[in-house]
Amino acid sequence: MGKVSWKPGTMVYPLPAVMVSCGTEEKGYNIITVSWTGTICTDPAMCYISVRPGRYSYDIIKDNGEFVINLTTRKLAYAADWCGVRSGADHDKFREMSLTPIPGTTVKAPLIAESPLNIECRVKEIVELGSHHMFISEVIAVNVDEELIDEKSGVYRLDKANLISYSHGKYYDLGKYLGHFGFSVKKGEKSRGKRDNNVNKKK
Repeated sequence: MGKVSWKPGTMVYPLPAVMVSCGTEEKGYNIITVSWTGTICTDPAMCYISVRPGRYSYDIIKDNGEFVINLTTRKLAYAADWCGVRSGADHDKFREMSLTPIPGTTVKAPLIAESPLNIECRVKEIVELGSHHMFISEVIAVNVDEELIDEKSGVYRLDKANLISYSHGKYYDLGKYLGHFGFSVKKGEKSRGKRDNNVNKKK
């Protein structure tokens, strides 16, 4: 099977489509939808979002130094797209999309109540990369919907939240479950691998 060479571009897909809420007072709250986002460190917990300097939310986040990443679901797909193509300079996005701002636990930026998981972030550094500037941020609080916590195990069942992803200009439901982290090296397979290695050595 052959390969076709394309020019360099942003083709790491799929990605999350998150709604980033910002602002410190209700009259100045705004939401921007981004897909250039991800985890960059575990300890301390850190993540990033990349935003074009021309976006209305850019200066809000830069000036306040904080924001909230709100994961999106099937029910939030329309609002997520709308908040990504409309400007907060012209629209009250919370009101027009019937979204509910609720206070964060550590930041002044609001959480989106309808999101199953809200990540409160504080900006540590802004890296000016080109078309987008990266807000490298520390995760200082995480808020989850109580109904998604399994009563028996205490495990947070984010797999039941109907999350969506973004791939090359389109939104998708997440696919079916394929296996847990580390499923490729279960005990039986480890033992089998060791036996195979021993056989190879004898040969």
